[in-house]
Amino acid sequence: MTFNRLFWWVWLLLLLSPALWAIYAIYSEAMSPGSMLGGDAGETLVHHFGDWGMRFLLVALLASPLRRLTGSALPLRLRRMTGLAAFSLLSVHVLLYLWFMAGLSWATVVKDIVDRAYITVGFAAWLVLLLLAVTSTRGWQRRLRRRWQQLHRLVYLAALLGIVHLVWATKLGLAEAVFYGGAFLVLMGERVLRSAFKPAPEGKRSMPV
Repeated sequence: MTFNRLFWWVWLLLLLSPALWAIYAIYSEAMSPGSMLGGDAGETLVHHFGDWGMRFLLVALLASPLRRLTGSALPLRLRRMTGLAAFSLLSVHVLLYLWFMAGLSWATVVKDIVDRAYITVGFAAWLVLLLLAVTSTRGWQRRLRRRWQQLHRLVYLAALLGIVHLVWATKLGLAEAVFYGGAFLVLMGERVLRSAFKPAPEGKRSMPV
């Protein structure tokens, strides 16, 4: 087994670890209530999946800078899997909110979206990610062609909205807010600087005087 293949399996296990932890925590709660999920198990699980979904989304955004830094194609090969894992965890986050916090009541959901800004931006971020997940296949890449790459730049908007939602919803301390916000700013800053200092194509360079 090659190193890249071995790393793929290790990475897959890492991506599955938040869900595996949740399964074990639920089992432990069934055996000994309050042992792992605290007094409000539903809320703990909602935040658990939301936190890890955002972390994996930021890791997916790190793939291109790592590719340019290391010259290895491995980060790009893992990017789609990481992004889909992030979307899956955030979808579970939404489903758990609907179950535990909204009581599967659409009237409550609509009221929360209208009245609570953090839920508004959270749902907006998830809808953007839903669009990107649906169009992530090679078939959609062929259909959209150049527009596919333009569409998938919306991931930066989704990440920004997700961070705002996370900070507002969980009332993160200063250290956590700086971590998520700082990570996003570093990733965006790298892209802005790369675009600013990218050499112009030959055909667009000005003629020497």
